[in-house]
Amino acid sequence: MKSRLSNCITAITVFAALVVPIGLAAQHDPPRNTPRYSLTILDTLGGCCGIGHGINHAGAIAGAAVPPNNADLHAAIWRRSITSDLGTLGGPNSNTAEEQVINDREVVAGFSDTSTPDPNGEDFCFFATNLVCLPFLWSKGALTPLPTFGGTNAQASGINNRGEVVGVSETPNVDACSPNFLQVEAAVWWDGLISELPPLPGDPDGVAFAINDDGDVIGISGCATGVIHAVVWRRGAPIDLGSLGGEMFNIPGGINNRGQIVGQSDLAGDTTHHAFSWDKGVMTDLGTLAGYGASVGNGINNRGQVVGFGDNGVSQVALVWEGGVATDLNTLIAPNPDWFLAEALSTNDRGEITGYALSNSTGLVRAFVLAPCERNPAATRCELSGEAESAAANAVKSFPTVKQSALTTEARLWVSPRMRMGTKKQWSQLSGKTAQ
Repeated sequence: MKSRLSNCITAITVFAALVVPIGLAAQHDPPRNTPRYSLTILDTLGGCCGIGHGINHAGAIAGAAVPPNNADLHAAIWRRSITSDLGTLGGPNSNTAEEQVINDREVVAGFSDTSTPDPNGEDFCFFATNLVCLPFLWSKGALTPLPTFGGTNAQASGINNRGEVVGVSETPNVDACSPNFLQVEAAVWWDGLISELPPLPGDPDGVAFAINDDGDVIGISGCATGVIHAVVWRRGAPIDLGSLGGEMFNIPGGINNRGQIVGQSDLAGDTTHHAFSWDKGVMTDLGTLAGYGASVGNGINNRGQVVGFGDNGVSQVALVWEGGVATDLNTLIAPNPDWFLAEALSTNDRGEITGYALSNSTGLVRAFVLAPCERNPAATRCELSGEAESAAANAVKSFPTVKQSALTTEARLWVSPRMRMGTKKQWSQLSGKTAQ
């Protein structure tokens, strides 16, 4: 059973479809200094699907994949393309959030359902099990649960190289502004202890998404049925990042060690959103590709390279921004009419990128990793002739029109919402607007 708040939220007017063809500072043709990439499709845990959420400096990837039963979802780690199951906390499912979920020591932050039914009927993990959801740390094969603020559920969504973990936890208090039954607050875990990051003055709730090595934390502050502010906590104090003109949904995605932040922000009128970058108090519109009215910035590395995707309400495409210019990642790989790169979620300082791809022939959803060809010019599928580049472009242009219909039933189930669902998307979806 869903909570009374969830039932109330579903009655909110759905926002307009994001199909306005805006193309600020964007193009399909790659700029000269954008590297081409070699593509590797990663294995699953024996089931249909997988997705890469975060990548560390050494190239280890954390995400989620489906086991052989094609019914559950497990957090996973890929090291040298070998897939390992992180397990669960007693329930059937586990997952990681997005972007900065694995550090350079290969410690992973995530969340899992347990075997205990939620007393308020909540689905905090978004696995459709209505079981208690708890945060965890995974290290060297061991899964360790983390505490809450006294409420029932919590999620861990980010970790830095100092081992500090951030996320969200319920308190014991009932809250009409929460996307769930109980109040939620942004949380930091250190050495097994939990502490709160306060929301902006006047806001009831907060959620933390990621933390850099200086301890700067990004997240949201506000009310799931009202205005959501993008914030950064510095020395524990929240700072409003502002917006691109909209008021409702401003959500950060990633932060680097230079304090640069990317995410999504509504434009004036709150009918669509664009990827943004934020640096030293200034928010900049990163634009989108022609034909994709909306865009999202998911991750940023210390070189300032941004990854994310463009969305037109029917299909989406993985993007990389270099020097403020958006480029379709499918145009930067060798011809591959089968795999279409739908979303880029994380990039490391070596320029490696992970996310998920869709198969035109099988309907599968799989994690991928892109490696810049400049690091290995002799790598297979790095060099394209002019004729091959033309073929690749034609394949890319034709794929988005059929890729959604090509998905198998299992692939549709896992790509949305369960495989990709963290608190960020939970707030947005329950509030009537899909934040990809």
